[in-house]
Amino acid sequence: MQILSNIVPRFKSELSNIYDDREIVSIAYISIEYIFGFNRSECIINSSKTLENDNINKITFIINELKQKKPIQYILGETEFYGLKFKLNNSTLIPRPETEELVEWVLKDSFDSAIDICSGSGCISIALAKATSSKVSAIDISNDAINIAIENATLNNVSVDFYCKDIFSVNNLQKTDVIVSNPPYVLESEKIYINTNVLNFEPHIALFVEDNNPLVFYNKIAKLATQSLNIGGMLFFEINPKLSKEIKILLSGFGFVDIELKKDINDKIRMVKAIWK
Repeated sequence: MQILSNIVPRFKSELSNIYDDREIVSIAYISIEYIFGFNRSECIINSSKTLENDNINKITFIINELKQKKPIQYILGETEFYGLKFKLNNSTLIPRPETEELVEWVLKDSFDSAIDICSGSGCISIALAKATSSKVSAIDISNDAINIAIENATLNNVSVDFYCKDIFSVNNLQKTDVIVSNPPYVLESEKIYINTNVLNFEPHIALFVEDNNPLVFYNKIAKLATQSLNIGGMLFFEINPKLSKEIKILLSGFGFVDIELKKDINDKIRMVKAIWK
């Protein structure tokens, strides 16, 4: 007979050669909450709960997928971002804590409208729509990502206008107070430093840019922003720390002012804000 308190030790036993102990425990409790709906304290209360065969099979499936280094978020098909639940598939990046910091920075200002470019799962646009009464729209090149984003908007009971477009084919955007983007910014040459679980499972189109044109998304979006941002409007980007100086020069060249770089929780320059005057 297997009981709830056996689950975490089983995860440790089967995955210790792949993940560190802290990560294993975290993944185990995420899995338990997904299957049983128990948080950590509820696991203690229900520690002697007998596991049914169906749930044992689910645990086995998750562990076997983890052995292939598949991220737990893709195994479960969901994750949490900014306190909200989001569905995911292999057409959408797993939202990162750094992007939560970007959302938090955007929300420090008041605005009536916002556009999220390269929106993926919709995590940024949906978080902004949930936290404000602003009119929010979002653009992504992937139809599969847009479909997931629409599901996520419904899941979180918000209204966001999603558009499946190649941003490089867009010549103008509607007028808005805020443009925010977390575009592809990892250099192709940086692939050798990227974890296997990212390389093998997350969409490369949403991650990587060519080394010989690393600012291609920033250049295009900044150009569109000069035409669509209202006076005093704000442009926010998540960025590659290696390119922070170049991005600041780029934005200044377009006429943006009050350009501010911001570090993330890991003390890396990860975000930039600029004002359109």
